[in-house]
Amino acid sequence: MPPRINPTARQVRLGTELRKLREAAGVTARDTAARLSASHTQVSHIESGRFGISEERLRTLAAFYVCDDADLVDALVAMASERGKGWWEEYRGALVPQALDLAELEHHATYLRTLQVLHIPGILQTEDRVRAAFAYVNPDLPANELEAEVTHRMRRREVIEREGAPAFEAVVHEAALRIKVGGVKSSRAQLEHILALSERDNVTVRVIPFDVDDFAGAGFSMLYAGGAVSPLDTVQLDTAHGSIFLDAEAQLRKYRGLFDRIEASSLTADASRDFIHRIARDM
Repeated sequence: MPPRINPTARQVRLGTELRKLREAAGVTARDTAARLSASHTQVSHIESGRFGISEERLRTLAAFYVCDDADLVDALVAMASERGKGWWEEYRGALVPQALDLAELEHHATYLRTLQVLHIPGILQTEDRVRAAFAYVNPDLPANELEAEVTHRMRRREVIEREGAPAFEAVVHEAALRIKVGGVKSSRAQLEHILALSERDNVTVRVIPFDVDDFAGAGFSMLYAGGAVSPLDTVQLDTAHGSIFLDAEAQLRKYRGLFDRIEASSLTADASRDFIHRIARDM
């Protein structure tokens, strides 16, 4: 089987975790190739996500690397054993790969925490909001591409509405709530939609008001996605050139701490609902 030309972020992550285990054990790629009766190139492809790996081979490597974290090994085996294609694959070729990687990340997350300063979190956006935003940013976007962007964004919402949905916590700055994307009527409907979703048991929305004293994260946004085990957590950041995904232990620790500090600057969930109600009423 030829190597994958464009592995997904999740496939790359599996390979990255295997490389981390190998390096932590002080084992060379050449030693790994010998243990698997494979070539050095095959090991390189596995660690880059361009080749898959069977459960038997993965457990062989875990033992060879003296990894005694059974939960981590089981989680990696589950990742390696995934064969079905998620709904996001319907959009391959129509949207940029990072959009599909984000949907897959959200789908597999055990919990989601997001901070947005200037935008409503994508999972909480209404169809009118999404359509207006994409049309504004790229007014020449062909109708079929706009429709793909809109439907993909709407389907991402399934992650918090499905049975057994993960906990979803959004911290949103007042600025994002007051920006009138698509006009007053659309913006008021967006706020009402957030309020309705915030009533779900698994959804928490908290607001950072303009007048808070100790918030210094203007312009900063992030998504923290919990993995099956904590070493498999992922941070997703939006940049001017698309999404980036971070998974180094120090990075995960940094953004967990940052989110905790920002959350401490926000209103409680109940006070946030009251705050959003007032903004919607005053529009």
